[in-house]
Amino acid sequence: MRIGIVCYPTFGGSGVLATELGKALAMKGHEIHFITYSQPVRLNLFSANIFYHEVPVPDYPLFDFPPYELALASTLVDVIKNHHLDLMHVHYAIPHASAAYMAQQIAKKSLGKYVPFITTLHGTDITLVGKDKTYEPVVTFSLNESDAITAVSNNLKEETLKFFPIEKDIHVIYNFVDVQRFNKRPVEAFKKVIAPNGERILVHASNFRPVKRVEDVVKIFAKLKERIPAKLLMVGDGPERQGCENLARELGVCDSIRFLGKQEQIEEVMAIADLFLLPSQYESFGLAALEAMAAHVPVLSSNAGGLPEINIPGKTGYMFDIGDVDAAVQYAYDILKDENILQKFRENAFKQAQDFDLKNIIPLYEDLYASVLGSAVH
Repeated sequence: MRIGIVCYPTFGGSGVLATELGKALAMKGHEIHFITYSQPVRLNLFSANIFYHEVPVPDYPLFDFPPYELALASTLVDVIKNHHLDLMHVHYAIPHASAAYMAQQIAKKSLGKYVPFITTLHGTDITLVGKDKTYEPVVTFSLNESDAITAVSNNLKEETLKFFPIEKDIHVIYNFVDVQRFNKRPVEAFKKVIAPNGERILVHASNFRPVKRVEDVVKIFAKLKERIPAKLLMVGDGPERQGCENLARELGVCDSIRFLGKQEQIEEVMAIADLFLLPSQYESFGLAALEAMAAHVPVLSSNAGGLPEINIPGKTGYMFDIGDVDAAVQYAYDILKDENILQKFRENAFKQAQDFDLKNIIPLYEDLYASVLGSAVH
């Protein structure tokens, strides 16, 4: 199949999932065309089956904001025309679904070719942005015009149906992880630099937006450090980072925290971790938590959104109510206080991640593609 994948090229979950999906499909022989405004950060694989098309967005003084949606639709039409796409798979509804619909209709009229499109919902495109009255009519229309809709968790499917009058079935296809990539031995020299005296290493990775509650990570760590020697690695960047650094100084733990910024090789960091922290206000799925599990790292998370669908309390880690720092500290201590207990959590986390390995999930997308193409008789 010749598949056009539209996504955001950033470190966010939707862009990561879309890029990893395209890479995995290319490895299976499909021709994959990534279409976005810059090269995706995870697109680090050279393959004869992978093509990248940058969306040019002219900067005209007439516009306060460049019309990216129109530029994307035009680029999609160009790729359909010159590379004979069989279908489009767009990740994150806004503005990709409406751009795909526009491109589909243009190609149908000008090229005489109907190219179906699938929309995958990832979370904030529905739970935050999509519910805004400014965008809701367009989101609803473009979702209903999609030839198929998928969501990355049952929770996200329920949230979508709660707020939008969707007229067709939403297929739940979970996020996935390349277990082989994350299943690696730690680099002892790196671990020794971070924890020279054998301290427990905690990790948080996100885009540091308010929904991630990153200050709770610092609070949990500060209280846990009173009970056991520990270090904290903060991976990522975003608007809440400065507040985190200030809080760390106020709590006197700044010297035990390293802010690593954005890391493309996140598996190298996960390999030395003992516990992954994710106290989010909402997670449609929790891809970062799954990647931690694939690296044999137990997860301490809030019980928000789709996290209960992957994190099993008492086995792969623990969950706590949003904002309940004291409960989180106790759970962290329960996991980390004994090496044998920690090892059992590690084994269970890895076993859980194997159920979400890409080799189990990719065929579900291939089946959906085949079904959509088989019924696309417009």
